[in-house]
Amino acid sequence: MRWWDIEPVIALEKDLFPEDAWSRGMFWSELAHARGPSATRYYTVAECGGRLVGYAGLAASGDQGDVQTIAVARDHWGTGLGSRLLTELLRAATAFECAEVMLECRVDNVRAQKLYERFGFEPIGLRRGYYQPGNVDALVMRRTAAPGGDLAAAPESGLTAAPESGPGAGTASLTSPNDAQGTETHG
Repeated sequence: MRWWDIEPVIALEKDLFPEDAWSRGMFWSELAHARGPSATRYYTVAECGGRLVGYAGLAASGDQGDVQTIAVARDHWGTGLGSRLLTELLRAATAFECAEVMLECRVDNVRAQKLYERFGFEPIGLRRGYYQPGNVDALVMRRTAAPGGDLAAAPESGLTAAPESGPGAGTASLTSPNDAQGTETHG
């Protein structure tokens, strides 16, 4: 994700999360921590036909990663894009040398919970009233690294987690993690 992606990200954010959408400033702040030798964030976007159709972000601190956000445009639901974005975040967590990845998921978002469970995330707790202003609880989930420290490996097989199959699978492309963004001090 680059600074010029913020406007289309905000539009998608407001469509998908109208009650608790992140602000422009929140994304700017996250991107400010995604560059340089002391980077602690990783953000990526997915595009299809020149249109931003998904994004995802990870924060790393010590040996723990935290999925900050994953979003997929409604017309790309069921295409495997959510799986591809999550796989990319888990690869980034491995690069950050995280031993585990945590996330919060709305208790009423069963679609996302099923995705996370397929990737080996397990429920470990509940945060009451986490999502505001709707006062919706969050399910806290965790995934620990496979032997050898690889979080991108599938939980039981040791293979890289594969995206879902289905209509349109593979039509959106993720931006390259090697693409430069911003300056040394700003996303």
